[in-house]
Amino acid sequence: MSAIRAFGELIGRRSVLGGLGALSGGLGASAMGRRPPRDAPDQTRWIFDRLSNIGGALTTVEGDPRLVDSPYGKAVRFDGVDDRLVIDRHPLTGMSQFTFEALFRPDGGVFAQRWFHLNEEEPGAPPSVTRMLFEIRVTGEAWSLDAFATGPGYKQTLLFQDKLFPVGRWYWVAQSYDGKTYRAFVDGQLQGEAEMAFKPQGVGRASVGARMNKVDYFKGAVREARFTPRALAPEALLRA
Repeated sequence: MSAIRAFGELIGRRSVLGGLGALSGGLGASAMGRRPPRDAPDQTRWIFDRLSNIGGALTTVEGDPRLVDSPYGKAVRFDGVDDRLVIDRHPLTGMSQFTFEALFRPDGGVFAQRWFHLNEEEPGAPPSVTRMLFEIRVTGEAWSLDAFATGPGYKQTLLFQDKLFPVGRWYWVAQSYDGKTYRAFVDGQLQGEAEMAFKPQGVGRASVGARMNKVDYFKGAVREARFTPRALAPEALLRA
């Protein structure tokens, strides 16, 4: 009888431990749903919890962007009039494949807003036409994503205005290129794709809150961006 009892207790312990493991795994997935446990070593993150030294690069403030609270920590809010940050780095320089993600909250405003602009720019030279952007199109209380990339031999827009999302909420958006196909995502959901003959972009700068030439200002907030030198699978993309 003691042997049977011992065996039963062993099975019970395994069952409990298995249940706890499954529960902790479920809790981990839920708790970390906004972020994987860690970024890969080759990924770069920019956190917009300050108005200087974004991503370790020289950052110039224009207008009056403000730090605000968000569910994810501090974020930078832009007024849609003249606020922007210019960051002295193009984080996708030299990448033949990439994933570019950003956590943002659109707050309405004008129809066309070009809110995250990466531009090739040799030191001391004017910006070239080679660039990639996150843009949005706002209609009333809804917005749609516009991802755009252009350079020598390629120019591609991914804009699907029938796929609308409410303003005033946080979203992770992404654009990726796997060596053949350019794709755009909102919270891990594919918005659309197209083949593109992309070529790696050179050194340059980033403008957050408006296009590099100070047009199409953004009304809303930005918390974070992540840059990866390969195309991430949809399940690896971040979600709000």
